[in-house]
Amino acid sequence: MNKVKKIYSYKSLRTLVTRLRDDFQSGGQDFVLIFAYNGVGKTRLSMEFKNRGKDIKDENMRDTLYFNAFTEDLFTWDNDLNNDTKRYMKINTGSKFFAGLDELEMETRIRLLLNQYSDFDFSIDTVDWTVSFSRIVSVRKGDNVQDTLIDNIKISRGEENVFIWCFFLAIVQIAMDEEIAVYNWVKYIYIDDPISSLDENNAIAVAHDLAKMLYDAKSRAKFVISSHHALFFNVVCNELKSQKHKKYFLHRPDRKESYTLRATHHTPFFHHVAMLSEIHRAVETGNLYTYHFNVLRSIMEKTAVFFGRDDFGTCLSGLEDEALYSRALNLLSHGKYSLYEPVEMLEDNKILFRRILNDFLDKHAFELPVLHAVKAKDKS
Repeated sequence: MNKVKKIYSYKSLRTLVTRLRDDFQSGGQDFVLIFAYNGVGKTRLSMEFKNRGKDIKDENMRDTLYFNAFTEDLFTWDNDLNNDTKRYMKINTGSKFFAGLDELEMETRIRLLLNQYSDFDFSIDTVDWTVSFSRIVSVRKGDNVQDTLIDNIKISRGEENVFIWCFFLAIVQIAMDEEIAVYNWVKYIYIDDPISSLDENNAIAVAHDLAKMLYDAKSRAKFVISSHHALFFNVVCNELKSQKHKKYFLHRPDRKESYTLRATHHTPFFHHVAMLSEIHRAVETGNLYTYHFNVLRSIMEKTAVFFGRDDFGTCLSGLEDEALYSRALNLLSHGKYSLYEPVEMLEDNKILFRRILNDFLDKHAFELPVLHAVKAKDKS
């Protein structure tokens, strides 16, 4: 049986960053992979990691190229509210992120990546520093169907995210090219949650393609990847399992300004135990939302896979109300419930949810308190 891994506690993001950088400098790792839920502080951690690489005496000296929510904010929409015809994204050229953009054939590099995920096209104006989008659509004219190019379209949030992600990957490719000097300062590449607004299929594709790029580029830079998306995280981990890397679960107990880090190498599905802990806390406080049914079903599916079974219903097998619980999870976990626009459960559904969760926990005996009471060595 695998030993339970220690949970290490850090009083600040600064001390946590010291640990992560030591993994590369002393531990010889090529990659560090971090699983953490939204609200834990992944974006702030990425910025603290980036800031640690700056030279105090020379602000132009830095060592980290990063992708996070701030990277996405470098692109802003002008929707032409007056005429409603010419819509485009503006590029914040004040950022060093775009150094050499007009000299490096970026459109070609981005397009090769973008074509793997989407069917729209784009054009970058390096005079006004804007990006416009277009798409070919089929238009019926009488008995004929013709392909027509539609310019100045407003792309969806998911498509926007994919475009910015491909923009970033194109820059990573340049940074890894020893013959191009523009990004030769890059020693670390920190990627935080690149797949917001993507469906499951694209999440898998992005994770697979990213892992391949990381493997090809490992000799030129060290990588940190953090995500709240369990599927994305697992795909990256599986793709890089033969490489030198560390996998962590990052947690912020009770939402205080302290953090815990636990290696997950010998504790498969540990992040699902953490998810259970969060649900259990929601039950205790009464803050239950409709999306919690989705989360609970996902946990049961992963638990079933862990035991070599195909269906989450095996987790309910033998329970007195097995049929009721199975019907409820099938029905109530199929809604498109948003984590960002949560809807509180009705009282009768809260009662049912508590019954399902408690019986599930009694059957499988997960040790949840380990995430609440941090009995760990203080590394601060």
